[in-house]
Amino acid sequence: MHTIQTHIPGFPRVGAARELKFALESHWRGELSASELEEVGRVLRARHWALQKEAGLDWVGVGDFAFYDQVANHIELLGCVPERFGFDAGQGRLERHFALARGAFQAVDHEHHACAAHAGAGHALEMSKWFDTNYHYLVPEFSPATRFSLACERLFDEVAEAQALGHAVKAVLLGPLTFLWLGKEKAADFERLSLLEQLLPVYGALLDRLKRMGVEWVQVDEPILGLDLPPAWRNAFDSTYWQLNQVGVKLMLATYFSPLEENLGLACRLPVAGLHVDGVRAAHELSSVCDWLPGHKVLSVGIIDGRNIWRTDLDAALATLAPLLAKRGGALWLATSCSLLHVPFSLEGERELDADLKSWLAFATEKLAELALLKGALDGGGAADALDAARAALAGRRASVRAHRPDVAARLQALAPDADRRASPFPLRQAAQRARLRLPPFPTTTIGSFPQTAAIRAARAGFKRGALGAFDYQARMRAEIKAAVARQEALGLDVLVHGEAERNDMVEYFGEQLDGFAFTALGWVQSYGSRCVKPPIIFGDVARPALMTVAWSAYAQSLTAKPMKGMLTGPVTMLQWSFVRDDQPRARTALQIALAIRDEVADLEQAGIGVIQIDEPAMREGLPLRRAQWNAYLDWATRAFRISAAVAADATQIHTHMCYAEFNDILPQIAAMDADVITIETSRSDMDLLAGFGRYAYPNEIGPGVYDIHSPRVPSTADMLRLLRKAAAVIAPENLWVNPDCGLKTRAWAETEAALANMVEAARQMRAQPPGRTPQFS
Repeated sequence: MHTIQTHIPGFPRVGAARELKFALESHWRGELSASELEEVGRVLRARHWALQKEAGLDWVGVGDFAFYDQVANHIELLGCVPERFGFDAGQGRLERHFALARGAFQAVDHEHHACAAHAGAGHALEMSKWFDTNYHYLVPEFSPATRFSLACERLFDEVAEAQALGHAVKAVLLGPLTFLWLGKEKAADFERLSLLEQLLPVYGALLDRLKRMGVEWVQVDEPILGLDLPPAWRNAFDSTYWQLNQVGVKLMLATYFSPLEENLGLACRLPVAGLHVDGVRAAHELSSVCDWLPGHKVLSVGIIDGRNIWRTDLDAALATLAPLLAKRGGALWLATSCSLLHVPFSLEGERELDADLKSWLAFATEKLAELALLKGALDGGGAADALDAARAALAGRRASVRAHRPDVAARLQALAPDADRRASPFPLRQAAQRARLRLPPFPTTTIGSFPQTAAIRAARAGFKRGALGAFDYQARMRAEIKAAVARQEALGLDVLVHGEAERNDMVEYFGEQLDGFAFTALGWVQSYGSRCVKPPIIFGDVARPALMTVAWSAYAQSLTAKPMKGMLTGPVTMLQWSFVRDDQPRARTALQIALAIRDEVADLEQAGIGVIQIDEPAMREGLPLRRAQWNAYLDWATRAFRISAAVAADATQIHTHMCYAEFNDILPQIAAMDADVITIETSRSDMDLLAGFGRYAYPNEIGPGVYDIHSPRVPSTADMLRLLRKAAAVIAPENLWVNPDCGLKTRAWAETEAALANMVEAARQMRAQPPGRTPQFS
């Protein structure tokens, strides 16, 4: 008799129609009260739990919902909010939550629900990428003064909500070791692992409270078990879980995103009731896990891919599961490999998607159905018709001629060995670029996008649905570009951008113009807070059929005598921020995209554009979680970038941009990209991220971000001047640029202009009183 149960590690929280996003933004504008926003959350949670139950899941997860970020939820739950936020008893829990995410701006007028400045709250927590995904989490801050306590009722309230609705609840927590690992030390000579001893009693109290509420299972996420852990961290697992196991609630230890490798035996022997493993990224370990895991423990197999959108090969999944089921004596839990936060909500609304392509896909709700199919098939239930339909779709995809183009294959084959090399080394290029551009010391620029106003979005939407003709659309976009150029000239910026009014998203915009890409109407995925992205689907060979950006950039350059940056998205970011075909190596797909971008670089240069930015914010994000695989990835990823840029002449300045990641461990490879200028996010770290570039003696020019664009707070000139002086202490001043952290599309014009004016003034003061020595610019 089989005992098969189903669950998922997490579910998308923004809603089928991005209800949470719109409610959040309405609240931040002062249009929706805190209690009304809480009600939106309650409705979404109830709806999502119902979907899981209706799909036949045996357990619904509670604790995966967050109004901004699940790590921020844990910071509040565990009572370790940094003292610098200065919260008082009169501030509501939503206000506190958003202060962590958005900084000093978040003080709410309790009568009118409007946001205002709060001098004591301080700047927002840093953001960083969640392992190797495009989700961003808020980074906990730890110091010797950090204390923990059970300080927030939200999780318990949500458990009570689910129980009242009649659900079998599995609570979801971030494990204590992963929580500490994800944070950062705010004091020298301090190790955050030393906080574990005082953190564990709080986790114990938390688990005890859940047990007393009648919760039978608690999923405890420890994805760092898939990393190369220092010995002290590995050794901490045994004592940690021995202590937590004393509470008596059943713990499901969850790992995902990576194989366990040397941590496999450790994970299997820990004193927990169950172990969840990623059966997609660690499929080769399933047999070993099954052998090592004691028979009295539950094995949860993440057999459905929670990171990609392709329909599961159910026959292959059943072939994988059958021997595991036999070894486990008929007892097995089935799940997605990780939280479904990383895939779109449902295919149900995709009425315009090509029928064949749609049949190849499975979004979050479809993945719930796949779990039910697998359970039914293993139990001997009536799943034959559904399995036949899945087989037919898979066969159709494999046989499709749309995925393979001989001309693309021939171009890859013909690439010269030196196709990724610029004509001259950087010092010669730098001299040619300075002679051409004639920029002042500490040149100012922005990262690319300017505020996407309601008028801009309305024009794009009208053009897309056919309500606005091509001539009128072009006229409106040109008007927006002209206005953006005029604003930049009035501010005194040195290298201008056209503002990207015509672009919906930095990846989608290009993918819409490339062969081999497809797009959904509602395939939104949360990136952070209210920020959602709609990743393209790369289903076939990639090629550029026509110019993509040249007309807009050339028009913008015609409006000014100052240099105008052409703005492109790099091949690795295009790959990382798309749902990528799984029938060929990712490196091959990246190279195809690189050749398409290379063609655009050549055409921008031919049109007279002398500065071209190829954004690669996802370069670090794509790094494998295991160091043994780093070199192979970095070899093909940096080569793809160089191939996209190497066609440029010496006097054409190539920029790249990276953000919200740690770079110190891959600085040689970043240098190997050989961009003339790199701009990076550094303001939230108070320029700490830049120190590694200084120690490495990064050879090319660099623009450390001097203010955080994700906060509506307008930093003062003094704030930015302090950061620039810190930067000039570690980077040669003659190689420093001055710029914001990232693009400005999510900001309003008033705060954008105020911040940029202060930034330009900070650069002016740096020129007037240069640190150390006078920069030599030709």
